[in-house]
Amino acid sequence: QLQFVESGGGLVQPGGSLRLACKASGFTLNGYAIGWFRQAPGKEREGVSCISSRGESTTYADSAKGRFTMSRDNVKGTVYLQMNSLKPEDTAVYYCAARRSPSSLCTLGWQYGYWGQGTQVTVSS
Repeated sequence: QLQFVESGGGLVQPGGSLRLACKASGFTLNGYAIGWFRQAPGKEREGVSCISSRGESTTYADSAKGRFTMSRDNVKGTVYLQMNSLKPEDTAVYYCAARRSPSSLCTLGWQYGYWGQGTQVTVSS
């Protein structure tokens, strides 16, 4: 059964940094594009970033460009989201998700079929 375990969330002050991790359980990340999504209270889920199956390319939402960096280590079976210069509006539950895709590209508009349980990120002073 394909599962993810997210970690790294927490409380951070505005301007601070967090590194989220998403570790695959029960399957190898090879061949899967991975996306990070977030959902704030009362808001719809939105895409944050994605990375292609071999890490050739990444895509970022406008809100994440220049502040967030996504990477992956297929050997360790883990995907990371480095978040810098955090803002209160980044507060949300962050989820990672997978889509089987051999493409060297990725898009946040794809339907991702396998989801983690989420990790809470709170940016507040």
